[in-house]
Amino acid sequence: MKTENRVTEMLGIQYPIVQAAMSWLTDAKLVAAVSNAGGMGVMGPHAGYQTRPSGPDEVGQRIRNEIHKIKSLTEKPFAINLYLPPDGQSDPYSKATFEAAVAEGVRYFVTVGSVNRAMVKEIKDNDSKWIHRELTPSPEAAKMAEQHGADILIATGYDEGGTIPQNKIGTFSIVPTIVDAVSIPVMATGGINDIRGVRAAFALGAEAVYLGTRFIASEECPAAEATKQDIVQSKGSDLIMVSSFSRSTPHKFARELEAMYRNGESTENIEKRISENGGVSKSMLHGKLDEGTITTNTAIDLITEVKSSKEIIHELMADFIKE
Repeated sequence: MKTENRVTEMLGIQYPIVQAAMSWLTDAKLVAAVSNAGGMGVMGPHAGYQTRPSGPDEVGQRIRNEIHKIKSLTEKPFAINLYLPPDGQSDPYSKATFEAAVAEGVRYFVTVGSVNRAMVKEIKDNDSKWIHRELTPSPEAAKMAEQHGADILIATGYDEGGTIPQNKIGTFSIVPTIVDAVSIPVMATGGINDIRGVRAAFALGAEAVYLGTRFIASEECPAAEATKQDIVQSKGSDLIMVSSFSRSTPHKFARELEAMYRNGESTENIEKRISENGGVSKSMLHGKLDEGTITTNTAIDLITEVKSSKEIIHELMADFIKE
């Protein structure tokens, strides 16, 4: 395949692969490693944190500190993740993140949520590239994002880790649907852990892949070694649903949530309990597997060892590497 396409040209990267913005599980080391290997690293929520920030001011300072670390490790492009609240609303943490990133010269943003016209205008006015991921993708949402200036869209399949789409449409059904709905390039995400998934995504019209779970099992990811080994040793058939938004490998806290969900507890209440418990920081970042959830995509059978980000990228991008 050609190394250059619309995504690599827009983002100034060598290979069409972007590391997903995972809450708590990214830091300067991972972001720089992915970018240095020819992909694009993305700083996710709580990047480099060990504890929750006290407020927006601390968020801004932490963001700037982590950006400084990234810049000390790479001269390649990288992106910052932003949550977009519903249109007409504002989020002080997103605002603090954006302002800190802009002050440090960042010009690539990966947003998640609905199109928020005020925040999108700020991104575009800053002459930045806007990559957008709707939590539950649809042709209508994709067209709206394109109309408001999105440069690249991420088509998220039900196979993904993290916050699961609510339409239960698999990656290789949603990707061509979104590709056909818009004229801008589309990235595929959800259950892509090896070169076969990459090839399938491109065959369906995607121009890049957006990977989270595979990069958790990388040497540079700040996730605990226990978490990485849990992913390596688990299979997709082991995963349990703990709410309509979340799946997990089966450990004590996750099994408690699974029982609640099966007994009719609302997803809202379960997700609130997960958040109050620290999200995935306690379990995935600190390795206390029984005290939280371990969220992964459904194709973890294909992840059999922890490797460097460079090795992962070279394996998945083999078709794009020029001899």
